[in-house]
Amino acid sequence: MTLDLTGRVVVITGASSGVGEATAYAFARRKARLVLSARNRDALEHVAAACRDLGAEAHVASADVTDIDAVRHVASQAFALGGIDVWVSNVGVGAVGSFTETPMSAHEQVVRTNLIGHMNDAHAVLPIFLRQKRGTFINMISLGGFAAAPFAAAYSASKFGLKGFTEALRAELSDQPHIHICDIYPAFLDTPGLRHGANFTGRKVSAPPPVYDARRVAEAIVATAERPRDTVTVGAVTNLLRLSHLAAPNLTASLMAMVMRSYFRRADPVAISNGNLFAPSTDPGGIDGGLRSPPQRTAAVTFLAALAAGATVAYAMARRR
Repeated sequence: MTLDLTGRVVVITGASSGVGEATAYAFARRKARLVLSARNRDALEHVAAACRDLGAEAHVASADVTDIDAVRHVASQAFALGGIDVWVSNVGVGAVGSFTETPMSAHEQVVRTNLIGHMNDAHAVLPIFLRQKRGTFINMISLGGFAAAPFAAAYSASKFGLKGFTEALRAELSDQPHIHICDIYPAFLDTPGLRHGANFTGRKVSAPPPVYDARRVAEAIVATAERPRDTVTVGAVTNLLRLSHLAAPNLTASLMAMVMRSYFRRADPVAISNGNLFAPSTDPGGIDGGLRSPPQRTAAVTFLAALAAGATVAYAMARRR
């Protein structure tokens, strides 16, 4: 059966920009009752006001997901509205740079946010779901959970870990038919995330095409809340890289590293920065990052990616023979 989201209590972490902001608006259009959380309270207030303009009830609960007490407070605020129906665990940060040139403190903060932060979300809300005997927990992972990202080692570690955590959690709760643990795996997205993230390369960072609209992911999240599914991928490139990595993981990662080295040699120089790793961004956020390509180029690059994935799989099969 499809869950009618009208009046349902939905918590969204990382709601101040990007996918989180787009997801807030998508749920607002369904007239859900929203609890929006992130570190940047000013940006959250802006998103909440826009949700109210769409006719939804919206509450702000500023918190850092690496602080379990703060996350539990968010859960308590949401539960006071009459229970929690959906929790979207969306927070994510990144640090781009070679492993040895990236400070260990930055690696640690990426893992603490992208993995422990999501575990904190689950630890805060699952006792509520168990008391209610219902609820949907939606984890934002990314194609980084299927294929390693060279020059973002901690990000890869956190996303591979998050995939394993979600699968373990789903197994533990398999005897609870009305509690759902769901994964979302989007391809590269046009959000402010790269602009906000830490950069230790000394070069301007961008996402390789095709780059997708974050609103497409938001609609996938809402559809998952309405009709829960274990795993949802968004963007053809996610499935292509997943297949390529399954057939030849080391070759796939090596090819990605070659592409990134080539890009860094040509990219404009920028200052090295911790970005939003240790403090929230000061800008108002927004959904888009200005990275999207024209539709014709996106289709062409997707076709080339399919050819590359097919060649990688064929090569791996030939070697095994």
